[in-house]
Amino acid sequence: MHRFRHTKGSKLVSSSRRWKPKATDCVLALICLLYLIQYSDRVNIATAAGAISRDLHLSNTQLGFAFSAFAYPYAIVQLFGGWLGDKVGPRRILACFGLVVAFASILTGFAGGLMSLAACRFLLGIGEAPSLATATCAMSRWLPVRRRALGQGLTHACSRVGSALTPPIIALLMTFWSWRGAFMVAGVIGIMWVVAWYGYFRDDPSRHSGVSPDELATLPPWKARDKAVKVPIRRLLRRMLPVAVVDFCYAWTLWVYLTWLPSFFLHSYHLNLRDSALFTSGVFIAGIVGDTLGGIVSDRIYKRTGDLQKARRNVIVAGLAGSLVFLAPVLLVKDLTVVSICLCCAFLSMELVIAPLWSVPMDIAPNYAGTASGFMNIGFGIAGVVSPLVFGYIIDATGNWHLPFALSIGLLLIGIVMSFLMRPDRPLDESDQSPAAKYVVAQ
Repeated sequence: MHRFRHTKGSKLVSSSRRWKPKATDCVLALICLLYLIQYSDRVNIATAAGAISRDLHLSNTQLGFAFSAFAYPYAIVQLFGGWLGDKVGPRRILACFGLVVAFASILTGFAGGLMSLAACRFLLGIGEAPSLATATCAMSRWLPVRRRALGQGLTHACSRVGSALTPPIIALLMTFWSWRGAFMVAGVIGIMWVVAWYGYFRDDPSRHSGVSPDELATLPPWKARDKAVKVPIRRLLRRMLPVAVVDFCYAWTLWVYLTWLPSFFLHSYHLNLRDSALFTSGVFIAGIVGDTLGGIVSDRIYKRTGDLQKARRNVIVAGLAGSLVFLAPVLLVKDLTVVSICLCCAFLSMELVIAPLWSVPMDIAPNYAGTASGFMNIGFGIAGVVSPLVFGYIIDATGNWHLPFALSIGLLLIGIVMSFLMRPDRPLDESDQSPAAKYVVAQ
C-alpha cells in the first residue's frame, strides 16, 4: 500500500514517486568526489609553493624536484595499479590507497626540508597512482557504453573543479593558519571520502541493494574472474602504446598548468598570492567546461554514427589542435589580459581530450579496463616526472617564464599525429592469443 502526503491544493501525491537518485548515479558522484579531492591534493602545493620555498629555503629547481617526486612512483605503480583494480576490486583498492593519499597530505604539513617534502610527495604519488585506472575499472562495471565518455567527462570536470577551487581555498587557509595547516585539512577530507566509498560501493553492481533490475539491465555483463582467465598483457600493451604516447603529450602541458601556473602569474606578472590564485582558478574553470563538453560531444557522435573511431579520435585531435593554436600567443604576447584569455582557451581545448581519451581503454579492453587504463596512464606519470623538472630548469637558466610553453606546443603536435594510430573501434580479441601473449592472473 502506498503512503500519501498532502500537497498544495489538497492534492494527494504518492510518496513513492518522490525522486530518488539511482545507485549508478551515486557511484558516479563518489568517483567525481574522488577526482576532485585527489586533484586538489596534486595542485595545493603549487599554490603554497612561494611560502614553502621561503620557509624551507628552496630554489625553483629544488621546488621542481619536489613537484616531480610525486610522479616517480605514480609512473611506476601505473604498471600494476590498474591490474590490482581488476584483480582485487575497486572497492578495496581505492579505499586502501585513498588512506595513503590522506596520510601523505597530513605528513606534508610536517615537512622540514627538501627531502622530507619530496618524500611526502613521493608517498602521495604511490597513493594516487592506481586511482584513475581503478576508477575506470569501476565505471566500466557501473556505466553503460553510451554513458562512458560523459562519465569520464564529468569525473575529470570535477578534477578541474578541485584544481580551480584549490588555489583560493589554500590562499585563504594560509591567511588563517599556514601552508602546513592547509595540508592537514586536505588529509582529513580524504579520510572522510574513504569511509563513504567503502560503505557504499560494491564491486559487483548486482550485489548492491540499491540497484534496480531495470538499472542492472542497462549495465554491461560482469562476473568475478576465475583462475582460468588469462590477461593478454603483451597484446594489450601494444594496443595501448599509441594511447599512452597521446596521454604523455597531453599530460606534459597539463603538468605545466598544475604545478607552475600560480608561480607563472606570480613571477612573470608580479601578482600577489591572492590575484595569482584567482587567475589560476579562472584557467581551471575553463577546463571544467572542456571536460564536460568533450564527453558530451564524444557520446553524441557515437550515438549518431555508431563509430567509436570518430567519437574518440576526432574529438581528441580537435582538442589538441585547439590547445596548440591558443598557446602560441603566450610566447609572443606579454599583455596579462591577452595571455590569460589564451591560456583559458588553450586549457579548455586541451580538456576536450580527456573524456574520449579515458574512454579508449574501456573501448579496447572492456574486461581489463583497469589494466588498460594503467598502461595508458604511464604516459601521464612519465610526463609528471619530466615536465616540472624541465620547466624549473628552464626558468632558473633563462628567467623566462613563457619559454617552457614552446615545448608544450611541440608535444601537442606529436599527440595529434599519434592519435591516428589509436583504434578504439577494434576491441581486443581475446579468442586469438598466442602463448607468449598470455599472462595468468593468480587468484
